[in-house]
Amino acid sequence: MPVVQAKSPYRPPSTVMNVKRLGAMHQSRLSFARSLLRKAAQERWCIKPSLWDMNDDGFGTAIYALQTPKNTYHMIIFAHQISDEQRSDRVIANCWDATFALVKAEVSTRLLEQLKANVPLQELGRNDDRVLILSRANKSTRVFDHVTQALANGKQPDLDLLAQVGYILRTTAVYANGKFGIADFSELQQQPDFNTSFSAQMLAVYILREFSFDWVDHIAAKQAPDKACKLDLNIKRYLGIGNATGLGMSLFLIRHPKVIDHWLQQRETALALVAKQNFNQAKNQVLLNLLKRAIQHLKQVSTINEQQKAMNVAAAKQLEKISQAVLKHQTSYDDLIKANEVYGFEAQEVFIACLLEIYPELVDDFELFNGINETMDSIIGLKVRNLQRAIKTSYQWATAIDFEKSDNSYWFWYYSQDKQEPRLGIRSEDEGEDLQLPLDIARQVVSLQNVLTTRNQDEPV
Repeated sequence: MPVVQAKSPYRPPSTVMNVKRLGAMHQSRLSFARSLLRKAAQERWCIKPSLWDMNDDGFGTAIYALQTPKNTYHMIIFAHQISDEQRSDRVIANCWDATFALVKAEVSTRLLEQLKANVPLQELGRNDDRVLILSRANKSTRVFDHVTQALANGKQPDLDLLAQVGYILRTTAVYANGKFGIADFSELQQQPDFNTSFSAQMLAVYILREFSFDWVDHIAAKQAPDKACKLDLNIKRYLGIGNATGLGMSLFLIRHPKVIDHWLQQRETALALVAKQNFNQAKNQVLLNLLKRAIQHLKQVSTINEQQKAMNVAAAKQLEKISQAVLKHQTSYDDLIKANEVYGFEAQEVFIACLLEIYPELVDDFELFNGINETMDSIIGLKVRNLQRAIKTSYQWATAIDFEKSDNSYWFWYYSQDKQEPRLGIRSEDEGEDLQLPLDIARQVVSLQNVLTTRNQDEPV
């Protein structure tokens, strides 16, 4: 962790850890992908295809070599021919449009054959421990087919269609940390290139994005060699990689509380430093430009969620007002952060993301993450009164919820035995409540508090 300490206190946990605020947080300079790409640019990482063994229809094998100042890695991608009926983003799927692995090794003929036999199987395969990341992806068939057809006709794809989806491929799981025989988490921690959170995963997904562009270019060129054009660079910059579900994050949040705390502490410490900075005309102009872009982004977001649509509209209007306040700003940014509390969380958090952006010299050092001790504190020697005091001090957010109301206990998480994926069930209606996953932390805290009131204050926990 950087040695510089913030001169102002953090925002209180009751502010930062508000669930709706957490849901409104936007990417910033400290986001995983941003940190990785900044490091790759600074160290001049080089990514280029080292094998392109694809037939005219775009099925086969591609290998991308990644050279860093310290190591060489390879991303092996297998493109498969599957029917529309076989394409599924569910965990129980057994075939995908593309499967891939990031390995720290030279790809010998023997290793390639081994990967070819196992990577397409995903969970059912047994992989080499030189594999750092194992994953798979499916096409957005609507976008994929449109882009390849347009390029084959010598035209660029329709931007309005691309804006509705935003990607050509979407991942359906990105595995690491020793699953299915691949490298353990400790191996990633020891890699100087990937010892920050999720950097290896982000790198694999970034290369997959580059592959998606090369893939459509290749197919279009084979369909119409005399007429086809390549996907425009500005369109490539606009497109990303989709993500099918992200269900695993619900479990991660519960199982790694100290990691989550560390991430947020880094962000809040950086924000505390930036908040105390005095008026700077040049910085203010950059901030205004970023807010203008953010407003445009919110107006262009495509979503079928009506609630989110309304929130985006409101946030765009509120950011216009915040921009007017920035024009008049003459003191520390702390004043603006506090003044913005009259607006919704979406607008507040967009402003904070933009504010962090204009002070890289203060913020970027906080991206360093060298691992933390996740061992939980021992309760040996604690008395009931100590535990009650801890609940009162740190868990007001939980004890403020009335779980006697059915709405507050409506859902429960369980693990589907047949489908092998986390699911939400309706309490008192769906089976499996007796096997629910321990993700209802607030409800458990309240239950504990109720039990403690029946015990002797001096009783050991």
